[in-house]
Amino acid sequence: MKKIEIGKKLKPEQVYSVALDPNIKVELDPSAMEEIIKSRKRVDAVLNSNKAVYGINTGFGSLSDVKIEKEDLKQLQVNLIRSHCAGVGKALDSKYVRAMMLLRAHNISLGFSGVRTELIASLIFFLNNDIIPLIPEKGSVGASGDLAPLAHLTLCLMGEGDVVYKGVIKKSHEVIKQLGGKILELEAKEGLALINGTQFMASFAALGLIHAESLLKHADIISALTIDGVKGTFAPFDIRISKIRPHQGQLVVSQNISELSKGSKISASHKECNRVQDPYSLRCIPQVHGAVRDAISYLRKVVEVEINSVTDNPLVFDDCIISGGNFHGEPIALALDFSAIAMSEIGSISERRVDKILTPVFNGGLPAYLARNSGLNSGLMIAQYTSAALVNENKVLSYPSSVDSIPTSNNKEDHVSMGATGARKFIQVLDNVETILAIELMAAVEACEQRKPLETSNALSKVIDIVRAEVSSLSEDRVISGDINKIKQLISSNKILSEVNVE
Repeated sequence: MKKIEIGKKLKPEQVYSVALDPNIKVELDPSAMEEIIKSRKRVDAVLNSNKAVYGINTGFGSLSDVKIEKEDLKQLQVNLIRSHCAGVGKALDSKYVRAMMLLRAHNISLGFSGVRTELIASLIFFLNNDIIPLIPEKGSVGASGDLAPLAHLTLCLMGEGDVVYKGVIKKSHEVIKQLGGKILELEAKEGLALINGTQFMASFAALGLIHAESLLKHADIISALTIDGVKGTFAPFDIRISKIRPHQGQLVVSQNISELSKGSKISASHKECNRVQDPYSLRCIPQVHGAVRDAISYLRKVVEVEINSVTDNPLVFDDCIISGGNFHGEPIALALDFSAIAMSEIGSISERRVDKILTPVFNGGLPAYLARNSGLNSGLMIAQYTSAALVNENKVLSYPSSVDSIPTSNNKEDHVSMGATGARKFIQVLDNVETILAIELMAAVEACEQRKPLETSNALSKVIDIVRAEVSSLSEDRVISGDINKIKQLISSNKILSEVNVE
């Protein structure tokens, strides 16, 4: 059985695996136990000294100056969680909730949060039994951590919230009892430790990162197929061009498409044609796809740091407890906004390539909209409209949420990241891009098939075969929304990447 240990360095791929596969078991690295226990003892020492320390025996936010008596500290934590459960909107998909639980457990396992091991055990119990807390998607401003979503998560650990278990919505205390688990009773500091953090944003970023990297590989493959379909030239992908402007992403894309096109009979058939240059959407693929790759590589760097960081407050060190701002989401908020903008460009240039495939003046002599018996049939005319609509939506979604800030907590929290909004927007952009690429793939396959008996390269022929196993050729007009969805699912499954190798 596969397992992943928390309390030591996690990789984005591990977060992705646990999020999507409930069969992967999560365990605490035994070597982390000592620091967790030491950290809790330092909190207990503060409680015994009766010294006022934020987050341990005081109120929260703008109420931090209010000292709480020792006999009220447990109730303080319960009140904190209940009051912060102010999320609204539809419930998060289970994969994001699983990622949140993993990252929250990992965060407090690093030994700076001052919590008991019972909190970590409770999160692991939920993960390993695939108990999914119902967490509303909206409500976090991404600054004092993702307070509302993490509070809804914690409420379920306390047995008070609703969860999904085996596809049925139930009360969390019923499921915990059914499985022989323990309802979590919070001690001093522990409620705050569970909700001060960036795990909502980080879960979206980690899962979105893996999705984006997959889409970028697909974009190179699909665009290579488009170039052949419209009888474009592969000359701009000569690696010598990119070597004198050596951005890493550009180099990779040029190499990918050069390799994908090797052996194409379509390409060889028009080497001496009169066309001098292709439109930018074809000719500048290395420069555009490559720049997006470099943007997503920045997201990877940020995610790798963020998922292995301690982001709650206050933080417990060897000699003191310090209230700081590691919960502020700015680092990840900026990266998410940048990534959404970048991935929108993949959709934008893809839609332009679809237009070229469907336009006779650009597509090397194929019929308008690739329609056989054009006029009676409209072919893929409206597929381009759909692509254009999604590109427009991505432009709206690409407005950076991180440039906004609305003060909270009586102006004590006077600058917030709005990274949670950026996280949700990024995922929607990726979904739209996946559909846009599916439309381009559908059109590119159709175009290449209309070049027969000329054949594309062996690598790209594999792609055509994979698509045709799901969607038949467009011999006459039919409802194509189902075709688009089938091809989108092919992209999502990574079946093409398993057959065609690209970096």
